[in-house]
Order: sequence, then structure tokens, then C-alpha cells
Amino acid sequence: MKRIGATVSIAGGVRNAVTNAVEIGATAIGMFTRNPRMWNQRPLSEPEAAAFRDACREHGFAPRHVLPHDSYLINLGSSDPAVVEKSRAAFLDEMRRCQALGLRYLNFHPGAPKRGLSKERCIDQIARYVNETLARTEGVEAVVESTAGQGTNVGDSFEDLAALIERFADRERAGVCLDTCHLFAAGYDLRTRAGYERMLAEFDAVVGLRYLRGWHLNDSKGGLGSHVDRHAPIGAGLIGREPFAWIVQDPRFEEMPLILETPEPERWAEEIAELRRLAGAAGEPGSGGEPGSGEPGYRGSK
Repeated sequence: MKRIGATVSIAGGVRNAVTNAVEIGATAIGMFTRNPRMWNQRPLSEPEAAAFRDACREHGFAPRHVLPHDSYLINLGSSDPAVVEKSRAAFLDEMRRCQALGLRYLNFHPGAPKRGLSKERCIDQIARYVNETLARTEGVEAVVESTAGQGTNVGDSFEDLAALIERFADRERAGVCLDTCHLFAAGYDLRTRAGYERMLAEFDAVVGLRYLRGWHLNDSKGGLGSHVDRHAPIGAGLIGREPFAWIVQDPRFEEMPLILETPEPERWAEEIAELRRLAGAAGEPGSGGEPGSGEPGYRGSK
């Protein structure tokens, strides 16, 4: 079964993420465990966590169908010591919240140095603090998200993602989330069937499909290789509708959370219904071209 959802609100308590997901016809949940734009948070109480776990069981959401995202403020790769210390504390809190909620994943952006820190040293630093957090928690995987490479963000290439995972002390608790807008903005052209297949073949060769835990489904307002992270509704950007059909039809992604982060929440129910329709349509990836079929290279500016 394809598990399609959106990053829904937790206003009024984390249990409401389940209610909000059900209301839009979602079969997966994207969510935050706390306000993503504030450092200081009140603790998550056990009654709140229990209510969330009970609601997930009631509505058929297993832990692997929920893809929580950490705070936008967290930057484990920062070159600012004050930001790093706040980020370490917040990342640990996020992991512990996921553990209390009975969740399996925590999706995070790798980070971005502001000055004086090379990409290699930045990746070393991110891995060090991820390892620190994994050692102090249990059961939750650190799921790094591919980025658009906007500004100084690392993680816009599969090589970056692989380099980070290689530094994890416990790779059994490592995962990756691929974001379609970020991939496209980073230069991976998934607009043709052959390009889509080549992109996944490269991901498998460099990182490994065994690490893929979910997708963020977003069209892109920015062009191929633009490194501009601007999401658009499905089919309303420069990626187009077809690649999303290939993703939701792909048998490799059964039971994975496929999460919309598109910018118009009022359209989520419609987008989920359309993706569900596409998931049931005929056709399997691979029929329109094979990796290495002689088409031009599929990475834009890279």
C-alpha cells in the first residue's frame, strides 16, 4: 500500500496530528513534535504521548508511516558555537520526543556552516553530534534529508549523504528522506522516466536504497540546478505531474511515508486523492527508458 500524507498541524497537542491527517484522507503522517520555530519548549507529557500513540493505533498508522521533522532552527553543522549548543540540546529533545511517541524516525536537515568551516569538517561535526544523540536515545533513526544546496547547506549531493552516513557509529539507525523539490533544485533531473530511473540508480550506488525511509513530495518553483528551495503544488511547478506518478506507482516504496510539503494546505486533500488515483494507475517505472540509455546527463549545474 502507498502511504500518502502531508505535514499536518499539531496545534492543540501532538494527538491532533492524527486527527488532521485523517481529515484530509492521509494514510501517512508528516508532523513536528514541537513548535519548529522556537528554541524553548515545554516538556511532552506522558498523557499527551499516550494519546498520540492510542490515536495512531486507532487509525492504523504504524510507526514507520509517520515521518516527524525536527525544528527549522536546528543546525548541527553551524560554525557558531552558540547555535551548535542550542541545536545539540534541541536535537536530543526531538529524539526523546519521538521515542516517547513510539515513533521510528526523526527527519532532519543536515546543516549549514556560516563561515570558516569546510564541507568536510561540517559533515564531521554533524555526524559527531548525531552520534552523541543516538548514544543517549533508543529505537529512533536519524533520517537525513536531501537538500537543495541553498546558501551553504550541505546534503545536496548523494556523495554528501553517503559521507554523513559513513560517519554514523550505528548505521542501523541511519536513514534518508528524498525531497523532490530539493533533488531537482540540486540538479537531479527526474522529469523523464529515464532520468528518474538513473537518479535512483545513482542513489542506490552511492548511498543505498536500503537507507531510504521516505519521500517529501513537492513540485519546484526554482529551475533545475538553481539551488533555490521553493516548493510548489504538485503539477504546478517545473517538475510536472508525471514524476510523482512514477514515485507513487513504484513498488520499491510500498509502506513508506510519502509526505506532501506543498505550500497550499487547503489543497492537500485534493492532492492526496490525486496521488492515490495515480498510484492505482497502470504502468511501472522502467518502461520508458533504462539507466544509461544514452540520454544527456541528468544533473543540471553540478
